[in-house]
Amino acid sequence: MSIWKRKPLSQLLNEATESDKGLKKTLTAPGLVALGIGAIIGAGLFSITGLAASVNAGPAITISFLVAAFGCIFAGLCYAEFSSMIPVAGSAYTYSFATMGEFVAWIIGWDLVLEYAVGAATVSISWSRYLGKFLGGYGIHIDDSYMLSPFEGGIINAPAVFIVMIMSLILIRGTRESAFINGIIVLLKVTVVLVFIAVGWQYIRPENYTPYIPENTGKFGEFGFSGIIRAAAIVFFAYIGFDAVSTAAQEAKNPKRDMPIGILLSLGICTILYILFAHVMTGVVNYQAFAGKDGIAPVAIAVEAMGPMGAGGMITPAYPWLNNAILLAILGGYASVILVMLMGQSRVFFSMSKDGLMPKVFSEVHSKFRTPAKNNLLFMVIVSLFAAFVPARVVGEMTSIGTLFAFILVCIGVLIMRNKMPDAPRAFRTPLVPFVPIAGVLVCLFMMVFLPLDTWIRLIVWMMIGFDLYIFYGMKNSVLNSEGFDKSSYKTVALSGLGMVVALVVIAFVHHADPELDDSFLFYFSLAFAAIHALIYAYSFKKSR
Repeated sequence: MSIWKRKPLSQLLNEATESDKGLKKTLTAPGLVALGIGAIIGAGLFSITGLAASVNAGPAITISFLVAAFGCIFAGLCYAEFSSMIPVAGSAYTYSFATMGEFVAWIIGWDLVLEYAVGAATVSISWSRYLGKFLGGYGIHIDDSYMLSPFEGGIINAPAVFIVMIMSLILIRGTRESAFINGIIVLLKVTVVLVFIAVGWQYIRPENYTPYIPENTGKFGEFGFSGIIRAAAIVFFAYIGFDAVSTAAQEAKNPKRDMPIGILLSLGICTILYILFAHVMTGVVNYQAFAGKDGIAPVAIAVEAMGPMGAGGMITPAYPWLNNAILLAILGGYASVILVMLMGQSRVFFSMSKDGLMPKVFSEVHSKFRTPAKNNLLFMVIVSLFAAFVPARVVGEMTSIGTLFAFILVCIGVLIMRNKMPDAPRAFRTPLVPFVPIAGVLVCLFMMVFLPLDTWIRLIVWMMIGFDLYIFYGMKNSVLNSEGFDKSSYKTVALSGLGMVVALVVIAFVHHADPELDDSFLFYFSLAFAAIHALIYAYSFKKSR
């Protein structure tokens, strides 16, 4: 009767066995690799690369991608061991439940909600913006009233709702069908990336790499070593997705063999493509040309520089059609990211619901399609409403910090599992333990430290909302602790919440002290939010006595 009670490994393995009531096993290793690539390669590659190069790292953005990849590889090796050992839907949530107990599992499960659900809504809003650009190139224009939220002067963001609904319906139809559609999209966008690299390589100008690491401007994070690491934390967003492969473990035909292949191979392929893409992008044009550009603009600038230079120094683009091809790849890339994010979200909630921490509706499986159809429908509505009526926000850094936090817990989980269950069967073993998981923790924590303070504020606020749900719903309906919790459990949760209240206030004051920032709304919101929750957690603490 404790929040630290772990879910037995035998119980998890029983859940993994196929039954008439379970999720349908249809995925093979190639499907899992495609699933990983589908989630990883999105428009982030085409937009974030130029931004991070112009503001933070210069041509050394390739080093930033390598640093971010190291954090992912260390975490990926840990994910591979867990996914082959515990082939159950739920990813890091399930792994944490088996190693660190229900409370930590809840924290990481709620963290994954942030990564998948909020991320899918935001990506759908961006998909709408790119669709407008793509159709505009062919003289087709959609009225802004139906492309923007009411807060941006529009009525509804209809294309964003459309893509969320289409991807959700594909997921409801079945995992096999979802994997097939995703495979086609992956083939399209990988082809476009390879064409960009092949075409651009012949127009690389070595002088654009000088200096390879621009001198720091005197401000932390602007070029130099700190700029490379700051850029690594930012471009890390472009790697997010390989962990979503692990959420489909229960639908893999041979998870013990195929899950490690799906996770590690998709990560390896994307790392190579990213580094080559960034090398070409900063080689064909000087990194300073990307300043102030967003969306497709950085890649468009690079494409315009791919051509012969005339006597007057003017460049004639040799492949002007490439911009439209990249726009098409971005549309496909975003669609597959939305697909995998919605899939990951539903599988995490499926596991949390089976454990009683979420309502039972999230774990009901469709009798014919054997997918969590009601789960998918509910999130189709929630994500669609967000996409339709909420303006686009920069959530890349927020999604990154949540994912880095999940990676840290998975790495710690491998260390605990090796100590607590050294003889448990493992189809894949993380090499060089304890070095790899410890290195994964340190690299991910290192990148988290380099993220802006307002990102930390949003993360803490989100986690406090999760604490509210756990206190008022999860602890009352927990299957593992069906007999109730002891008083020390309520005390621990309350004290943890009060600790977050203190952290929120401190970080809010430090952030507000920066004279260059105008964060009055965020500052006063943080203080009010902290005050309300101080009362909630104080009441819970009193109740535990």
